[in-house]
Amino acid sequence: MKVTIVIPCYNERATVRKIVEAVRAAPVEDPEILVVDDCSTDGTVEVLKREVEPLVARVLYHDRNQGKGAALRTGFEAATGEVVIIQDADLEYDPQDYPVLLGPIQDGKADVVFGSRFQSGRPHRVVYFWHMVGNRFLTLVSNMFTNINLTDMETGYKVFKRDVLRRLRVEEDRFGFEPEITAKVARLGCVIYEVGISYYGRTYEEGKKIGWKDGIRALYAIIKYNLFRRGTGLAK
Repeated sequence: MKVTIVIPCYNERATVRKIVEAVRAAPVEDPEILVVDDCSTDGTVEVLKREVEPLVARVLYHDRNQGKGAALRTGFEAATGEVVIIQDADLEYDPQDYPVLLGPIQDGKADVVFGSRFQSGRPHRVVYFWHMVGNRFLTLVSNMFTNINLTDMETGYKVFKRDVLRRLRVEEDRFGFEPEITAKVARLGCVIYEVGISYYGRTYEEGKKIGWKDGIRALYAIIKYNLFRRGTGLAK
């Protein structure tokens, strides 16, 4: 089973090569690694061209900043693997968890797998209390609309059969991607599994980007893609 790893990247000069090396060292046989740079301005592009391009299948460059959702849309369109894993470029998520994430799909049980930071059994860095509260609240509201029982809708680790991605359109350009994609895979009737993952959360001083405005957009996206967009947003 060919696996594509899509790495959206924006201003991650200090970590992008490290995460690519970690992905290459992960226990997955010959993955297709795609990095999508969302018009970085901190020197990331130079690192990608000089150090990363020889290590991956492709690096794709946006000519203007659009957001994580837009970067993932670009990566999904370029992916050729049977299974696609989203991998953030910031070292918060550990590629050594790939076998756990891929297991339900490889076993023929799942179409989509979410990696939960809130299931027990794996190491977690202790960071922001209110981020945890916000994530749990957004997950609860999302579950109320989708009628699925996720513990971590906002997780950065999501794995899809590529056939699932072909059946939907990603419309959100920024962090609204998470509730949008959750609503759409639920509407498709996909079999969704959730597995526990490790998590090394960053502080804002270390480069964390998501903020309260993204939480408001996520809440809006939950309502938009579950209530007002029923029957749309899926590929013809």
